[in-house]
Parts: sequence; structure tokens; C-alpha cells
Amino acid sequence: MTDIIKIESISTIVVIVAALVALWLNFKRDLMMLQLNSYRNERYARWFSTSGESTAVLRLVIIAVLFCMVGTLMPFVAASLIAVVVMMWIVIALARRKYKKPLVWTNRARRIFVTMWIVSQAIAVICYFLTMSLKYVAVYEVLLNWISPIILQVSNWMLQPVEKKINKGYYNDAVRILKQMPNLKIIGITGSYGKTSTKHYLNRILAEQFDVVMTPGSYNTTMGVIRTIREYLKPYNEVFIVEMGAKQSGDIKKICDLVHPTMGIVTAVGEQHLESFKSIENIQKTKFELIDALPSDGFAVVNDDFEYVANRPVDSVECVRYAVRNVGNADYVATEISLDSTGTTFTIEGQSRKLTLHTKLVGECNVSNLMAAIIIALKLGVDDNKIRYAVDKIEQVEHRLNMKRTAGSVTIIDDAFNSNPTGSKMALEVLGAMKGGKRIVVTPGMIELGDRQYELNRELGRNAASNADYVIVVGEYNRDAIVAGLKDEEYPKNKVYAASSFADAQSHLSTMLASGDIVLYENDLPDTFK
Repeated sequence: MTDIIKIESISTIVVIVAALVALWLNFKRDLMMLQLNSYRNERYARWFSTSGESTAVLRLVIIAVLFCMVGTLMPFVAASLIAVVVMMWIVIALARRKYKKPLVWTNRARRIFVTMWIVSQAIAVICYFLTMSLKYVAVYEVLLNWISPIILQVSNWMLQPVEKKINKGYYNDAVRILKQMPNLKIIGITGSYGKTSTKHYLNRILAEQFDVVMTPGSYNTTMGVIRTIREYLKPYNEVFIVEMGAKQSGDIKKICDLVHPTMGIVTAVGEQHLESFKSIENIQKTKFELIDALPSDGFAVVNDDFEYVANRPVDSVECVRYAVRNVGNADYVATEISLDSTGTTFTIEGQSRKLTLHTKLVGECNVSNLMAAIIIALKLGVDDNKIRYAVDKIEQVEHRLNMKRTAGSVTIIDDAFNSNPTGSKMALEVLGAMKGGKRIVVTPGMIELGDRQYELNRELGRNAASNADYVIVVGEYNRDAIVAGLKDEEYPKNKVYAASSFADAQSHLSTMLASGDIVLYENDLPDTFK
């Protein structure tokens, strides 16, 4: 009898240790997904309920193990052995997983992670003192691996007052810094797409004449701008370029209330983030929060190539409209656009100015983004020759219609960042204009398009059929819609490959690529999509 009790005790401890190791990895993965969902519980919950995560094999197996441990059909020692095997299987499975964007251990992430452990193990301690039995603790630790998303969201909710207080301190510090720089010229840039590229182009051009700082990477939220001000802005900077992103109404106004821009660019209003905005009218209203925030002596630059920019009147400030296609009411237009192996040559004309420029960039969208930057530069008095020189030297922004050639003479068009209906169409048109070998597109489709998700990805399929010789559809999320679009154009079935993952797509590519081929990578979905 004593030996049986001893074996049970040892097996119980082994289960607890194995469950804790598995829980560590589960907590990390849950936290990574929360981080990808901007630390917002509602967005994380929506992802969890729609991604199939709630019925994933790992979670279903944990339920089976719990039944074994609390049931009477088998001895606890046998159930413990099964539990240990399953926990180790979970550890191995999670440890082997590769993520496109792994967890970033920010201070906030650390606070949530520690809180998750405190909350979860505090309940374990209470469980032990109420039952005085490690068996129940073992069952609970296994259960935690199933309910870890709940622990995550509870911990995140508990920390909200702490985060608000910390963020308020950062906000006040940023306000203090800006007040010490009254002569700083602040330029806001927003748009459904094109804002990051425009930011980089404007930074490069203005740097010819001013000391410029811009929000780095995708620091386009209020907290991202605050971090830029506190960590990057220096007393000698003359121009501050602020990229402004938004997932819901009021997001851009919050940034404007902090930085008070005097110049603003709206690059586009299109069907991006429809899942959260619900309508393009809401997107328009939100993007124009930047223009509405400008002072009476401010300066606005808006892109008339988009209907919901062109139809939005701007009467509160001086407003210059630019366009490549919808030139009817534009103050600046792009003409004589030509593409060759060295890049693009084009002329920008407007308000008695005419500049012929060359750039390494390709695609109509890049010409459009350059126009916005050039108009701001002209307004600030940058010399024509400096503009011409800077535009010629601008390098392509990574993952945004970036073109390069491999050692095997294969041309890669990298448009993997945040695809959208307008940008994907332009990227496919660039692919269609390329000469040489096979034109291949690799795409998982587009996301966050709300009720129009299927329709717009079907249109992506139709555009691919018109411009590509071979199509690789990655993942399941938009597969049916893209394939339907290809079928609409009677695209040959033997020219379509359904890849289970990006790795599968790469493996398939390696079997078919030849010298002279062109590959367009159109979008790359985050780990929250399959």
C-alpha cells in the first residue's frame, strides 16, 4: 500500500512539472497572439473564435486527458502517465513551431506574462490548501493548458489601470518634449495604403535640406508616436514626419491632439480594415481627421485618384490635390510615365511647375506616393535639383513592391507587406508588364475586408489570371475566393498550385523556377491567419 501511495505521489509530481513546462510555452504563444492583436481582448477573442484555435487538436487531447484523470475508468497512475506523454507532446509541438513574427518581450508583455503566472498559480495554491491533495493540483495544472486563453485575457484586463497610468506618464513626457521645440515642423501622413512608403520618400527628399526625423517602422499608433518622440526626437531636428495609422474612428485624432501637425497628406481612402471600420465612409471620416486637425494656416495634400478622397471637400486649409489617373480636379498630375530596367521616369506638373524625374522605384503606386512627397518638398522650398537628386537615390522600401534579382537570374517582386485591393492590382499589373520567363504570383490573398472579403479576393484571382502565367495560393483563408476568380477567367487548372504554407510554396517554386522567371510575392499573412 505504501509503495502504491509513493508511486502515485511521484507520478503526480511528474504530471505537475510536465504541465508547468507545457503551460510556459502555451502562455508564450497566447501572449504572442494577443500582441499581434494589439493587446486588445476583443480582437484576440474574435481571432480565437474564428481561427479554429478553440477546437485545435492539442486542446481536444487535453480534454480527453482531463476525463482520464478525474474519471474512474482507469487508475490515477495510468492516467498520469497519459497526461505526462500528452504534456511532453505539447511541449515538443510548441517548441518546434516557427513564427513569422515571434513574441517581442516588451515591458508590457513581461507584465502580462508575470501576471498570468501569478493568477494561475495563486489558484493552484488555493486548490491545494482546500483539498490538501496534489492530485487536484495536477488536474488543475493540466486544465490550465486548456484554459490558458482565459487566464491571458483576465490578466490583460487586470492590468488595464496599470497600463493607462504608465501610458499617461509617457504621454505627458512627449507633450513636454514637443513644447520645448516650438519651431518644429510636423507633417502627418495617413491613408488606407501608401503612407509608409510616402513617409520614407518624404524623409529622403527633405533630408537634402532639413534635419529630419520620422516615426520608424510601423510606429503609427499613439503609443508608437510617443515612443518616437521620447527616444528619437532631438532638440536640433527641424522636421518631424509622423505616420498615422488607424483601426477605428478617433485613432488619428488622438495622434493629432498630441503632435498638432501643420501639414498633412492623405495618400488613399480604400477598402482596408473594413472588418473594424464597417464602411468606407467611416474610413474616409477617420483618415480626414488629420486634415480636420490642421490649423487655419496649415497645408493639406490629398490623392484624388481615390473616389473617397476626391469627393471629400476641404475648405478649412489650403489643399492641393494630386493624381495619376483621376486628373480632372487635380492641381498636380503625373505625365510621361515610362518603365525600363533602371526604374521609372515621369514628369510632375502643376501650379506652373514642371519636373521630370527618374527613380529606381516601379509601379504607378510609387509614382503617386512620390508625388505627395514632392509637393510637400516644393511647399517647404526645397530646390528642384535637390528633389531630382533625392528621388533618383531613393531606395525601395522593404516588402513594398521591392524588386531584386537572384543569383539564378530570377526577378523577385516583393510586395509582401499588407496587401490591399488597389495595391495588389497595381502589383499584378507590374508583373504583367514584365518580359522574359514565366510570371508567377505567390499570394495568400488579402485580409480585414469585412463583408467584402470573398468578393475582393475573388477579384484578386481575376487580376492574377490576367497578369500571371502561374499562380500559387498560400493557405486556406482566401483559397476558395482566389480560385473562384481564376475560374471566372477560365484559367488553366494545371497553372494553379494550392500551397498549405509559405514553406510549401517555396518548395514548389524551387522545382519549377528557371532563369528569367519573375516571381511576385503579394502579401504575407501573420500567424493569426491560416
